[in-house]
Amino acid sequence: MRTFVAAAGSGQFQAAADELDLTQQGVSRRIAALEKALGVRLFTRTARGVQLTADGQAFLPHARDLLRAEARALAAIRPGRRPLRVDVVSRRISPATLLREFHRAHQELPVEVVTLFDASSAIEAVRDGGIDATFRCVTVPPRQLPDGIRAARVLDEPHQLLTGPRHELACAGAVTPAQLSGHTIWIPGIVPGTEWAAYYHELAGAFGLTIEASGPNFGTESLLDTLAESPGLASLVGDRTRLTWPAEYDLRRIAVRDPAPVYPHSLIWRAGNPHPGLAALREFSSTWHEEPGTWVPEWARSEVPSLPAPKLSVTVCCRPQAQDAVEAAVADSDVDCSSSKFRASSFGESYIPMYACYHTYCTVMNVQYDLESVNDE
Repeated sequence: MRTFVAAAGSGQFQAAADELDLTQQGVSRRIAALEKALGVRLFTRTARGVQLTADGQAFLPHARDLLRAEARALAAIRPGRRPLRVDVVSRRISPATLLREFHRAHQELPVEVVTLFDASSAIEAVRDGGIDATFRCVTVPPRQLPDGIRAARVLDEPHQLLTGPRHELACAGAVTPAQLSGHTIWIPGIVPGTEWAAYYHELAGAFGLTIEASGPNFGTESLLDTLAESPGLASLVGDRTRLTWPAEYDLRRIAVRDPAPVYPHSLIWRAGNPHPGLAALREFSSTWHEEPGTWVPEWARSEVPSLPAPKLSVTVCCRPQAQDAVEAAVADSDVDCSSSKFRASSFGESYIPMYACYHTYCTVMNVQYDLESVNDE
């Protein structure tokens, strides 16, 4: 199609060949193939080159429309031209707040907000390219995520106790998890098999809490209505969760401390996604660090790495004859080993951490590898 439009515009196959970096014979073959597919003659030869037939003149505007449509279609999916699609679970909770802050800092990047149901659906959408990233609580080791999927813990959301004015703890300035034992915590949105169900199960077991999910879930407004009237029910909400209620409800948001349970949100994305907005979001989300005095399930504390990866401080053990090569390779690498040591040893002695060992081996042997996947392992 592009060859036909170029030839029609120039009136010469040779000029079209020069424009498209083809030979004149190549242009002739393409035009002949198009004419055969359409079943009509598009050009007639003249002493000065070629000119369009009546069928060619009728076909030309449609051919140009097709090329413009192709250009628009490619532009729509080109990284940086389409919106960055990010799942935030709910527009009320802290990942949505973080994404709003990101958008304010990067207003040149279009963002599309998505709310998917559970982690399995969100991770599948990331893997298949339906979305670019999702904020989720990751309850499995990174190595058990699908191939090519990366996760990094980026946001811990502390809980607050939400009560009505007649609740026993309504006037407390703060409460401890131990003080919540014996009180009914009502969270009707817990769905078995979801990541938040796994989190609240661990929380209840760790502190002996009674967390009820019984009854229909009529939404946040219904929850607030019930709490306002109840002297015995309370709920847990994130401290950055956006809630509004009528003034006469007089609901109380009370900090939970010593320790402070936090819901660990991770950013999940697909390795190799070239969207520039994703790189910017990862950088924007990389300021997380674990605060002292907080509680998360053990699977959250030990398995999901944060962004960025920490600097290395290691002792490199290698065969004596390889020590010079290893030192030179690490010195030339992109890994910060400024506080590392090098010690020649036999392979029977203890090794360095796998991250540095693998990087050093691949550097010396000139083997390409994915730094993110090594960090995950």
